[in-house]
Amino acid sequence: MKIYITSIFVDDQQKALQFYTETLGFEKKHDVPAGEHRWLTLTAKDAPGGTELLLEPSVHPAVGPYRAALVADGIPATSFQVDDLEAEYQRLSAKGVTFTLPPTEAGDVKVAVFDDTCGNLIQLMEMSGKG
Repeated sequence: MKIYITSIFVDDQQKALQFYTETLGFEKKHDVPAGEHRWLTLTAKDAPGGTELLLEPSVHPAVGPYRAALVADGIPATSFQVDDLEAEYQRLSAKGVTFTLPPTEAGDVKVAVFDDTCGNLIQLMEMSGKG
């Protein structure tokens, strides 16, 4: 068994598509009309056959309070792994991305958290190779 797709709720699919592709560097995999929304998935550029990220419309009534509680408590909605957190932090900061937590040592990993402009906090993680 393996993870095929995971989703993140976004306020605006087009805005999210722009941010996740142009700023973060993901690539669009599927963009299929689904009523007033889209089945819109992304993959890592270097893993087009890998796990897909679904940019899920945040229209369900439970989504707003759920995301607001996560953001209020500083809890990321999801986490992405990077090879060099400091370099990624510098690259994204230069593009205007707002970090709520700069690169920070956390045991065997380094983490940082940013606002995705679509209603979520996202964690970046660099594995240290320890353990």
